[in-house]
Formats: sequence, structure tokens, C-alpha cells
Amino acid sequence: MKIRIRDLDMARTNPREKDKPGPTEDHPDIVIKGGTLLSMAEGESPVDRARVFIKGDRIVDIKTSDGAERYPEGTEVIDAENSVIMPGLINAHSHTAMTIFRGYADDLPLKQWLFDKIFPAEAEHLNHETVYWGTLLGCLEMIASGTTGLVDGYFFPEDTVRAVHKSGLRALIAQGVIDFPAPGVSDPEENLITGWKFLERWRGFSDLITPGLFCHSPVTCSDKTLKTSMEISNDLSLPLQIHLSETSEEVEEIVKRTGQRPVHYLNGLGLLNDGLIAAHSIHLDDEEMELLAGNDVRIVHVPESNMKLSSGVARVSEMVKMGLTVGIGTDGCASNNNLDLFQEMDTAAKLGKVFTVDPVDMDARTVLRMATSRGAKIMGLEKETGSIEKGKKADIIVVDMDRPHLVPLYDPISTLVYSASGADVKDVIVNGRILMKDRIFLTLDQEEIMERVRAISRDIGS
Repeated sequence: MKIRIRDLDMARTNPREKDKPGPTEDHPDIVIKGGTLLSMAEGESPVDRARVFIKGDRIVDIKTSDGAERYPEGTEVIDAENSVIMPGLINAHSHTAMTIFRGYADDLPLKQWLFDKIFPAEAEHLNHETVYWGTLLGCLEMIASGTTGLVDGYFFPEDTVRAVHKSGLRALIAQGVIDFPAPGVSDPEENLITGWKFLERWRGFSDLITPGLFCHSPVTCSDKTLKTSMEISNDLSLPLQIHLSETSEEVEEIVKRTGQRPVHYLNGLGLLNDGLIAAHSIHLDDEEMELLAGNDVRIVHVPESNMKLSSGVARVSEMVKMGLTVGIGTDGCASNNNLDLFQEMDTAAKLGKVFTVDPVDMDARTVLRMATSRGAKIMGLEKETGSIEKGKKADIIVVDMDRPHLVPLYDPISTLVYSASGADVKDVIVNGRILMKDRIFLTLDQEEIMERVRAISRDIGS
């Protein structure tokens, strides 16, 4: 499928909107009213009967309600009665187009799952069309479950850009880099050239989308590939993603090959800095964790994928206490098998308690921060999003708490982490644009997307 930049450029601005008079200071575009506000700003407590005012792409005011407000004609009013108003969730590690492989190769160890099943399936079935529609399905699922920002790395990333742009989500989207023939990059010698072209093409394209590179792992990328990827990323002030110490086998292979554990190996190559996003990070010793913390490396915890592939349990509680920035992600649907961050938060909190044998460990507030403000920091956008504060981007969700499994409500944070699911989200706003209202999608055609992916799956499964 040929990418038409002209179509994307036209999509940046709705021509009908250009002719409308702009809102004045006292004329908000959107008001969310009547709910309990969880701003997730440091030191802020829940606020009952809150009103959040949005103009353009920003939060312009936050007030409490007296029940008798009137708003200017044309203001979109979202009723949050019996609901929680909170920052949108951020999926800090995903391979969104892998929705097309959901349930395709379950109940296998990671190495067999990856090399015997997933890599061959990707080689045969990934193309512009399948990545585009698989990503749209992932965006649909994420919007439906309250995710407003995602960090993605995969092949044919230009088609991921097209799909995410259409959905209206905020994203860091990376070109996958690996030293094997890969979908869209048949010659490994071209992997970094392809990555550089991707960065140059999409950098500055949209306020919502940041391009990047994703080195698959220290096992599948050479010294040269790893070093050059970081040099390119540093030169362009863009983050570099990597899978790190996901399995004990990976660690053993790096030690055998280099005589060093993976974190020390990456440190010697100059990769440890605040531009590195390391997903999984399970099999780390004390010195490695100190190195990561000392170099401000950003970590993404992926509990459900780690559990399903029996990869191990990351020492997340210790990382948080050491001051590491830790976000939370779902991974791809081939190893999870969903993109519901509410479910992921529940798992992260409970798995952490089991691992440390401490019921106080990985408390609900810590985990919710990982999925909101810490996720924003993973994306490098902590000054723009991740909390509901005046002047920040309007990336907001409304969660309906008027449901049997959410009653009674003593502590909204605890209830969100341990009782809620993505299906409880009723409204989603990104960059001041409503993507879902009363669980009706406003930017994507649910039926068309699902039918397209069903057709793709019939080809994969045949």
C-alpha cells in the first residue's frame, strides 16, 4: 500500500474547523463536569465535583462545581457524574500491530515462541496492509480501555504512524532494528539506513507522534548496530528502545559472547543514558541496577507478557525505591494477549506483592503513577502530559464508577487498580480531541477494522 503524504497533511487540520471562530478565554471547547478528579499531580488529593476546562489542546482551568453552571453555546459538556476524571493511561511498551497474531502461538517458551513461530509468521505475513490494519485494531482496543499514549516499536513503522495518526492517539513510534533479514528490511546491512530515513521523514510531522529506533535486543543486534543506533538517537535528541535481560538464556548468551552481563556490556558501548528505554529488565543483579539508576535509564515493566512467557519477575519495587523511572506496558498481543492497562496495573501490583512476600509492596498509588505520570516521563513528555494540571495537554479519560464491581467506593485509586477494567472507561480525550464519548468511537470505524483483521487472520491461520 503506497503511503500518501498528501493525505496525511490534509488530515492534520479539519478544513471545516478552520472557518470557525476560535474560542475566547471564557469560552472553553470542552468541559468535563461532576466527577471525582484524580490529577496524579504530586501532593494532590482527589477532588469531588470537579470541573475541567479544555480549550484547544490544553487544560485551561480546574474548578469545583456548585451544580448551577451554564456554559457558552458550542461548548461540549461531558457528564462525569459518578465517575473518575483522570489522566489517560500510557502503554510504555507495545508492538501494536501484533494484534494480528493474538492467540496465534500460545503456551510456548520465549525462544521457541519467537524463533519458531513469531519470526516466521512475521516474515510471511507482515506488509504495509497488515501492519496498518493490525495497528488500527490495537488503537481501537487501547482507546476503548483508556490508553491515550503508547510507545511502539515494530516493522513497517510508517504504517503504524498512519494508523496512529488516524486514531488520534499520542505515540512514540520506532523502526525495529535487528541484524537479521526482517519484514521491510530484507538486507540487514540496510537496517540503520532504513531507520535513519524513517526518522528524517517523520520527525516534526505531528505534535502527537515522535519517531524513534528500537534495537531488538543485545542478542540480536551487533556492537556496531547498538552503538550507531544510540549515536543517531543522541544526535536527533530521540529515545532509543531495547529489550533488556528478558530471559536468563539471553543473559547467559551475552556473558558467553562478551564476558560481561548485559547492562555492563551496554554501558561499555555507551548506551546507558536517559535516552535509553529498556523494556522487561528482569534478570538484573545489584550492580546492573545501580548502573541503570546512575545513568537515568528508563525502565518499562511488562508483567503479563513476562508471566505468560515464563520469563521471570522484574525487581520493580527495588527499582522504584532506587529512583529509577519505571513505566508499565502490555507488550504485543501475541504474548499478553490484550492491551488493557487496567488489567496490567492489577497484575503488576499483585505480582509485586507475591514476589517480595510483602502486602504493602507495589501499592496502588505507585502502580497508577507508573501508568500515568511515569509513563509520560518514559515518553519524555512529563512536562506536557501524565497528570491533569492547568497548562498541560488535555489527555484525559473518564471512568464510569457506577457499576456493581466498583461499589462501594472508599478509595478511588485502590478501586481503579484492583477492581476496574478497561471496559469501565466511557470517555477518552487526547490533545483536546474527543476520541470516544459514551463508549462510541469518534475517529475509527470499529466494524471495518475488526472485519479487516479477521480477513488477515484467516490468511495467517490457513
